[in-house]
Amino acid sequence: MNLISKYNIPVPRYTSYPTVPFWDKSPSLEEWKDLVKDCFNSTNSKDGISLYIHLPFCESLCTYCACNTRITVNHKVEEPYINTVLKEWDLYLELFNEKPLIREIHLGGGTPTFFTAENLKKLIQGILDKSNVAPNAEFSFEAHPANTTIGHLITLYQLGFKRISFGIQDFDDKVQDAINRYQSFEEVKAIVDQCRAVGYTSVNFDLVYGLPFQTYASMQDTVEKVIALKPDRIAFYSYAHVPWIKPGQRKFTEKDLPVDDDKRKLYELGKELFLQNAYKEVGMDHFALENDELFAAMKNKKLHRNFMGYTANYTALLIGLGVSSISDTWTGFSQNIKTVEEYQECINSGKLAVTRGHVLNEEDLILRKHILNIMCHLETKWDNPETQCEALYQGIERLTELQKDGLVEVHPYHLKVTETGKAFLRNICMCIDARYWRKTPEAKTFSSSV
Repeated sequence: MNLISKYNIPVPRYTSYPTVPFWDKSPSLEEWKDLVKDCFNSTNSKDGISLYIHLPFCESLCTYCACNTRITVNHKVEEPYINTVLKEWDLYLELFNEKPLIREIHLGGGTPTFFTAENLKKLIQGILDKSNVAPNAEFSFEAHPANTTIGHLITLYQLGFKRISFGIQDFDDKVQDAINRYQSFEEVKAIVDQCRAVGYTSVNFDLVYGLPFQTYASMQDTVEKVIALKPDRIAFYSYAHVPWIKPGQRKFTEKDLPVDDDKRKLYELGKELFLQNAYKEVGMDHFALENDELFAAMKNKKLHRNFMGYTANYTALLIGLGVSSISDTWTGFSQNIKTVEEYQECINSGKLAVTRGHVLNEEDLILRKHILNIMCHLETKWDNPETQCEALYQGIERLTELQKDGLVEVHPYHLKVTETGKAFLRNICMCIDARYWRKTPEAKTFSSSV
């Protein structure tokens, strides 16, 4: 059995530990407020805080998407939603003993550029008016090439946004039709040229391999077109086929998808072409040019990973605003209500819209750090008693088979991922995921690792 077949199993993506399905100790609303206060008081003046703002609306459904979205062409939803997010921000401001220092803002979705430039300005200005901004702050937003205007670009740039991420996914006509995501190479080139003319310093492309009807030839064509546009960063994600969670994915069937070795060959092709064209591999599924901050963060051992993915900025406190957003105080997580109406009703009644979460125990905190090290730095050490626990040693024992297969090297108090093992980071982390092994999910929960 080859490695792809052997390790292509459902595995968490490890944007957190414990992962969401294993949260089992939700804080009460008052406990959550205390966690936020404690984290803010101890870290704001030094590190600042990060904000993730979820803007869920899209005009059409991309059938590959597993995000929490609301499909509508009614743009009257914009202003009430933004007003609610600003009210939520005010509720958090009441918990802080000083002005927050904003180090990072990311607008995700959904499609943030569904909103008009004027409404996005109202949102961001409403946050910044009550905050301080760190000198090295990074503001970024996700955008659809087909509906992003020069007005969006100029307005957000003037508010401090210097990084933009375009959801490209694939340039092939047949693939775009299957996933209901349309943008031509010419459209993308035009908007990228506009970004650079305005002054954006980092352009990211999201690509997905394993989509319906992708072939080796079509993937090569897509990647070559991407390289011609020279984005500063590329996120090259594995398609997660989870139709039991996202029924929209039932537009196509498993028979239309490249799987196992065929799917992995698409990734290896993309990776090879990226590396041949001045890109450097960063963590898992990411590539960056050497002058990009993400590569510098990896090189300087400052790369961080949270619910927004990989970032060059570390803050202990991440506040998630908007429907379904997740917040992180390092010692606790909470997620907002998942439906727009319930979220708005809760916030407008004067209460934070948290619906579930998890308070990390001592073991969780130790394992979280090791999993973060593996995902960001491809190694971890436990030579300090504070970094050790029984669950870690049980996890190291589970790595025996992965050692034999050449995916990891385990030395006294030191684990290192090999070049071969980079393709299986999620499998490696799963070995030390104590909560997974104590309560393996009975139902389908995760996407496959490849």
